[in-house]
Amino acid sequence: MNGLKMERNTGTTDSYTENLIGTLLAIFGNLLVSISVSIQKQSHLALAGNKDQRLYYYTKTWWLGLVLMFLGEGALFVSYAFAPLSLIAPLNAVSIICSSILGFLFLREKWKAQEFLKRYILTFLGCGLTASGTYLFVTFGPNSHEKLNAENIVKHVIAWPFLLYLLLGIIAFCLILYFYKQRNANYLVLILLLVALLGSVTVITVKAVSGMIVLSILGPLQLSYPIFYVMFVCMVATVVFQASFLAQASHLYDSSLIACVNYIFCTTFAIVAGAIFYQEFNHEDVLHICMFLLGCAICFLGVFLITKNKRKAKNFEPYVTMDMAKGVPTIHNKGWAVQPDYNSSFSYGALVNNDSVAPMTLPVDQELSVSSNPMTPHQPSELKKD
Repeated sequence: MNGLKMERNTGTTDSYTENLIGTLLAIFGNLLVSISVSIQKQSHLALAGNKDQRLYYYTKTWWLGLVLMFLGEGALFVSYAFAPLSLIAPLNAVSIICSSILGFLFLREKWKAQEFLKRYILTFLGCGLTASGTYLFVTFGPNSHEKLNAENIVKHVIAWPFLLYLLLGIIAFCLILYFYKQRNANYLVLILLLVALLGSVTVITVKAVSGMIVLSILGPLQLSYPIFYVMFVCMVATVVFQASFLAQASHLYDSSLIACVNYIFCTTFAIVAGAIFYQEFNHEDVLHICMFLLGCAICFLGVFLITKNKRKAKNFEPYVTMDMAKGVPTIHNKGWAVQPDYNSSFSYGALVNNDSVAPMTLPVDQELSVSSNPMTPHQPSELKKD
């Protein structure tokens, strides 16, 4: 009995340690990804603002952002091997908080303290709620531990709960895809449901591939089993289709709205997938599960408030004047002069760069006749017509 109790305590300690490693890796990875995106965006804006003719991949800042992105994605990938899937997926909220903070740092407008607080109070409240929710679901999240070897992965794949979940997921995916493609139902909810259904398979395969790679490095080799390559192919395929649907959604809807709805859908489906495939909540009591779900709900509310308060793009009127004293072009939007906004192009504001368009030829009035005698003065009617 003492030996069995000691073994259980050792297993609990190992699970807690590995959960801590996975959580810290996920937080670190999300921070790096958010910082890398901000650095690359700043690099693009600097090139556009300075009218620099260099391509973006010739700048050091863009390469720095790319390196940080690879490091962040690598940390996220490894984190799935240590912590439960239901614990890693909601931690994407850390990236949203970091993006909001970096957005404040890169603001170019000068606000008074009272105006700034009034405008961004929802963002501050959302960041606070998201941080509180993150603390709750990390504290009360599942603490299960399982060695992800090939035998365990195959056992989970052929289990009836996952097969039933996979069957229902395929049916739902086909129905949504039918309405989206054939009936032109371009609703954001439908597109992001497709992304979330694919994402639930993605996180399952990512955890399996990551766990088998880490286990191969630390212990027996797992890369010789066919299940590893099946999981790897499914992971790559679902990631590619997810990116395709997200790109289609970005052409139709605002990015802030996409970020909010996508986080809620993908996190929910990832938690459900982890609970069904890896059975992460089998050994948890009701109180821990309820507190975990409460933390996720608070995170959802916080992310909604953060993305809701993001500034929407302004529609500029096509009217530009030049300040002759300073030589600075100014765009007038319904009577209010605003500074030029480099909106992903080298044209000012929302105006389209029409340098390649040929000038329009003015029509010539063929009925206007000129007297054959150059010394004959023009009649008043001719002067008026001219």
